[in-house]
Amino acid sequence: MGGLFGVASRTDCVFDLFFGTDYHSHLGTRRGGMAVYGEKGFDRAIHNIENSPFRTKFETESVDMHGNLGIGCISDNEPQPLMVRSHLGTFAITTVGRINNSAELVDEAFQNGGIHFLEMSGGSINPTELVAALINQQSSIVEGIRYAQEKIDGSMTMLVMTAHGIYAARDRVGRTPLVLGKKKGAVCASFESSAFINLGYEPYKELGPAEIALMTPEGAETLSPPLPKMKFCTFMWVYYGYPTSTYEGVNVEVMRYRCGEKLAARDDVRTDMVAGVPDSGTAHAVGYANQSGIPFARPFIKYTPTWPRSFMPPNQTQRNLIARMKLIPVNALIQNKSMVLIDDSIVRGTQLRESAELLYQNGAKEVHIRPACPPLLFGCKYLNFSRSNSELELIGRRVIQHREGITDYDTLLDYANPDSTNYKEMVEEIGKELKFTSLRYHRLDDMIDSVEIDPCHLCTYCWSGRE
Repeated sequence: MGGLFGVASRTDCVFDLFFGTDYHSHLGTRRGGMAVYGEKGFDRAIHNIENSPFRTKFETESVDMHGNLGIGCISDNEPQPLMVRSHLGTFAITTVGRINNSAELVDEAFQNGGIHFLEMSGGSINPTELVAALINQQSSIVEGIRYAQEKIDGSMTMLVMTAHGIYAARDRVGRTPLVLGKKKGAVCASFESSAFINLGYEPYKELGPAEIALMTPEGAETLSPPLPKMKFCTFMWVYYGYPTSTYEGVNVEVMRYRCGEKLAARDDVRTDMVAGVPDSGTAHAVGYANQSGIPFARPFIKYTPTWPRSFMPPNQTQRNLIARMKLIPVNALIQNKSMVLIDDSIVRGTQLRESAELLYQNGAKEVHIRPACPPLLFGCKYLNFSRSNSELELIGRRVIQHREGITDYDTLLDYANPDSTNYKEMVEEIGKELKFTSLRYHRLDDMIDSVEIDPCHLCTYCWSGRE
């Protein structure tokens, strides 16, 4: 995943750029970057942030860089922003998204002639560089962005900074957000709507699917209008989005409260407490507790001052170790108690199983697991949400594979149906494998209702197999 932030200001923009970008640190852990344009032209810095936070790595740049235009990013994958010189002039570009047809696009570029790509470690090509190459095949920046939106199979939201302003462009079907903020003498663009609140910006405009706007210090002008089709990623509300952010008019924290409430409305288990796996399970647990009347408690506390995020190391075993070591149990709350434990989702199941084991080891009588979304059965084709190399890393798919062997699409859809026998038996097997007292997932229809926007505008592919 990743996040991006851009500023066009009459005065030096680096302070806003530095903190606005930093507010996206929950979306990526590998690379951070900033690029600016000012009196001395373009300037750029990229750092590895795997072992140090963005603020620490970019303290020097926050003082030394100057410009009235700037873009920044937090990335879980490639280094960016990139600086590009072409027949369209010099520009800087940063992106968030996924390109499934990268090999085809590279081959097409070679066939057109006169182009080459820098190869990253492992032989891959930087997706942001590929986007820049697509843009450069057209006669203007706007035409190039439109061309890239049409050619890319996957998703791509981007900021393109020239000497004249910043082009902000949202993914073709709006899978990811891009929100503009405004204050006197400045306009910003942000993946997270809450990233600019403390910088003095007011919400200005949320770009629609495929919309392209040119940002200058005076405002933002739409150069390519939004398209009607939208498929916003529902998982942004469930897990990835920051609680203070709002997408399509729906606040993340409020949606998670509703999720928890609807989970509780269908549940009949009675326990001593309701708890959430910190941090993303907490709001869902608050909603569950409010609806059920069961007291909310924190049987373990997340130690955040020094431990990095659980998915930071490239090795899954190391990530599991860090995730476990971050949670410190409160034995006095756990001993001889039963509880409902809510997490945002179950992916591989390893971390949640170890969280439950931690509770059992500290004397818990019962641990009833209630994920805030349905079973994940399909790997996301549209966003880089997971490091998984195979859908069989998903615990739901592993159970289905064990039960069915080779599985066709229609059979998978039956397992995704919460009213089917296959679904119920799959959930029972997952619960037994992970050693939960009981397991009950959120229903897809209830989760969609929790968002409270037109279901036709939501992507639920990872749960339903349908966009």
